[in-house]
Amino acid sequence: MRILSGRAAVAQVKAMADRGTRLDAVEPKVRRIIADIRRDGDAALLRYARKFDGLTEGESLRVDERLMRQAWKSAAPQLRSALREAAGRIRRFCQWQKPREWQRRSGGISLGQLVRPVASVGCYVPSGRHPLVSTLLMTVIPAQVAGVNNIRVASARPHMAVLAAAAMLGVREVYRVGGAQAIAALAYGTESIPRVEKVVGPGNLYVTAAKKLVSFDCAIDFLAGPTEVVILSDRGNSDFLAADLVAQAEHDSEAMAIFITTHRSLAQAVAKSVSVLARKNPTARESLQRHGAILLAASREQALDWANQIAPEHITVDRRDVAEVRNAGSVFVGEFSPQAAGDYASGPNHVLPTAGAARFRGGLSVLDFVKLITVQELSRPCLRQMAPSVQYLAETEGLLAHAESIRMRCARA
Repeated sequence: MRILSGRAAVAQVKAMADRGTRLDAVEPKVRRIIADIRRDGDAALLRYARKFDGLTEGESLRVDERLMRQAWKSAAPQLRSALREAAGRIRRFCQWQKPREWQRRSGGISLGQLVRPVASVGCYVPSGRHPLVSTLLMTVIPAQVAGVNNIRVASARPHMAVLAAAAMLGVREVYRVGGAQAIAALAYGTESIPRVEKVVGPGNLYVTAAKKLVSFDCAIDFLAGPTEVVILSDRGNSDFLAADLVAQAEHDSEAMAIFITTHRSLAQAVAKSVSVLARKNPTARESLQRHGAILLAASREQALDWANQIAPEHITVDRRDVAEVRNAGSVFVGEFSPQAAGDYASGPNHVLPTAGAARFRGGLSVLDFVKLITVQELSRPCLRQMAPSVQYLAETEGLLAHAESIRMRCARA
């Protein structure tokens, strides 16, 4: 990994702060896929699933529930135990996170909020080089805790471990379709796949572009790009720090891994350890060569400022620095809190904002699956007391019927 300081480090931070998800190159193709599926439904969906997703002639888009149950029964005991433990921790965190209904009464006015789940969601689970069992847990469980009744999972070639996890969670609908075609089918519906109110989950550029293009018609969580990690520390075990950088880098050759420190000796030690640990991992090695860097800051304040400018998906900091983190998807504290623990079983969600989106939102949560509906009830005396202000403001905006709706009630009260 390159060690940068001074102007070179500042320039690197600016480049990372200005990064974005590059979708222009794939959007024309994705538009055609979406248009085809909106127009032709299953006919187009099957054509694309056979072309891109490995669906065979005569194979059903929907996975038979008996196959899912069999996947769970035949799963190795260690897998079942690990899935149960991870699911339990994720579910508990989601229950803590779920917003509450409330009502307050003061001065003749009763105000409150209702919490209602969205009716249906589509959970996208990538099925590329790795069977992302954890993504199924991270997208389905918060929807279940929120109370969503209809949960549909799309995964092009669902691994048996993914099907086992789906069976454990009681998921009934899993579809063998991926890419832009899966997002289009979930967003607009076909004969085989009913449309949903919201689509969540990470994916490749085609998935991300499709989510962007359907977002005016179907809600989405956010546009997620390649994974990112920033580690900020002036002390600690250089092998632990390097291991976290390599771990995130192995996800994708486009992954970003950054270490920020004020100590040159630690920077050199981490760089040496990264070189050793990445030697046998081609994807991580390529990612670190292209998008990895070690930044030497002049002070702790500058290091923290750089980290907040980058607004990474994952950030690891020392405990004393937690309060200074303003922009991040998820925060990991201290050397015994590796991102890998959060990827699977700590409890907080691992579907997180990338490409600087952590400047304005956090990761996937129960809040993404509920609606907060406000409630208000005014007494007659309360309305009379508010009337002059409301009427004046309505008339200021030129909305005379608004003012009259108040005046009429007060005249008859």
